[in-house]
Amino acid sequence: MIYLTKINGEQFLVNCDQIGTIESIPESKVVMMNKEYFIVKEKPQEIIDKIIDYRAMLARKIVTVNT
Repeated sequence: MIYLTKINGEQFLVNCDQIGTIESIPESKVVMMNKEYFIVKEKPQEIIDKIIDYRAMLARKIVTVNT
């Protein structure tokens, strides 16, 4: 799960495994697999970076558990 920020400043969590597409309109439109969407302040690359960081954190935890 990653935190994103709505245009009104409200932060919320998104299951990044359910993101289908990210559009730049010029805000970012995050379209989920079920076709619902959110307009957020973060730029597409920022969202991608958050997803990468989240998955890296999960990978580190898996390695720690298995050692």
